[in-house]
Amino acid sequence: MQIIDSHIVKLSAYIKRLLTLFITLASPTLFAHGVAEGDKGYIQEIYGVHVIPFIYLGAKHMVTGYDHLLFLVGIIFFLYRMKDIGLYVSLFALGHSITMLVGVYYNISINAYIIDAIIGFSIVYKALDNLGAYQRWFGFQPNTKVATLIFGLIHGFGLAVKIQEYEVPSDGLLANLISFNIGVELGQFMALCIIMLLMTFWRKTSYFFKTAYQSNVFLMFLGFLLVGYQLTGFITQ
Repeated sequence: MQIIDSHIVKLSAYIKRLLTLFITLASPTLFAHGVAEGDKGYIQEIYGVHVIPFIYLGAKHMVTGYDHLLFLVGIIFFLYRMKDIGLYVSLFALGHSITMLVGVYYNISINAYIIDAIIGFSIVYKALDNLGAYQRWFGFQPNTKVATLIFGLIHGFGLAVKIQEYEVPSDGLLANLISFNIGVELGQFMALCIIMLLMTFWRKTSYFFKTAYQSNVFLMFLGFLLVGYQLTGFITQ
């Protein structure tokens, strides 16, 4: 077990260095994670209902959506029972499904950098929550379920902004949006399975409780970094 813990410590430190280097070197444009030109061109050329392509695009966006995944990690970090994980992930999914569909269908426009900065802040919020900061600082614990739903709504507007960049034709819009949302949920489920698998292995080692605090501090650091990059992009756009 000590040998395994030693390898995990080295692997964790290496991953942290790679993530920090990647985020430091990346440009604000990357952190807006805009729509790929190939995907955008394809969507602009099609009309009518296209279920499979939009499911694929939704799953792709969620799996590559580092901000959504970081928040998801924060949500389940200290959740052990499947019932609790299912509840919180469902609240998050419900929130981002509502605002994604409403935002695109009614063409509610929000600056991509601003909404992504708020999404970055949601990661900071959750990391602080995991650290018990609100009880120490303010003497009370915010309702975690309500917070998860609210931030889910905000993440949904982030998804809506990305879909609006596709300039989806109005013909078949609702069916395509529903397909995209199905893809998002499938992508989230796949990502969640991988995250839970890794965290289950991590929790079985003594290293988990020794580094839970540092891990959430690092998660908070990444959230602040995302906020900074998005605000930089907003100022320099």
